[in-house]
Amino acid sequence: MKQTLKLWMLAAILTFCGASVLTSCSNSDNPSQTDTMVLTEWQAGRTVSQADVDAFGGIDKCFAAEPIPDGVWARMQGKTYKENPYIGRDDLRHIRALHWDYDNQMHVGEMVCNAQIADRVVSILRQLFDAKYPIQRMLLPDVYDADDETQMRDNNSSCFCYRAVAGTTVLSKHARGLAVDINTLYNPYYKDRADGTRYIQPATAADYCDRTWDFPYKITHDDLCFKLFTEAGFEWGGDWTSCKDFQHFELKE
Repeated sequence: MKQTLKLWMLAAILTFCGASVLTSCSNSDNPSQTDTMVLTEWQAGRTVSQADVDAFGGIDKCFAAEPIPDGVWARMQGKTYKENPYIGRDDLRHIRALHWDYDNQMHVGEMVCNAQIADRVVSILRQLFDAKYPIQRMLLPDVYDADDETQMRDNNSSCFCYRAVAGTTVLSKHARGLAVDINTLYNPYYKDRADGTRYIQPATAADYCDRTWDFPYKITHDDLCFKLFTEAGFEWGGDWTSCKDFQHFELKE
């Protein structure tokens, strides 16, 4: 009887210890554990590690253009998307991509664009990522209530937004999802008026209208971003003469 009792107590101790070890190993606070929820739910703006990406299925799985998910479409209503006769849900694609910022941190990004350019944009974003080209933010403008000035001040990169060209009633190429803006604070739009004043967007970017000095996120003719977009059939707003739009790449007519 005593021997049986000893054996039962030993088994209980081993079972308890084993459970403790398993509990410890599965603790979500374990710093070595990967977290794929950010990628599974595609939480744009979040920082991720290489281990997170590997656990999700690898880099290739993180770059794609797909039909607009229901959740994204709901977020767009009354913001980047307004009822119109020119473009609808089926004309657009949701892009998921990773990007590096200037501090070498990897982030989850997303963008909505026209289906006509979706594959090209995914390819460009992947090549920029592979080269560790810095893009600070890649959030849908809906995060900023589709207010262009606000998102540009935050240096956000985006594509689709149903709106007019700044200062006009003419629909922008963004309204059709055929133009992409990259690192918008450091690559502003400006137009010199006849009265000698200068209209700048974002209004906080006056210093970056001077392209003679070096600063982070600056797009130039020697820049990889310029090369990839122009090789893919886009024109750069930095080459325009009536105004300058250094952030802007739009599909050529």
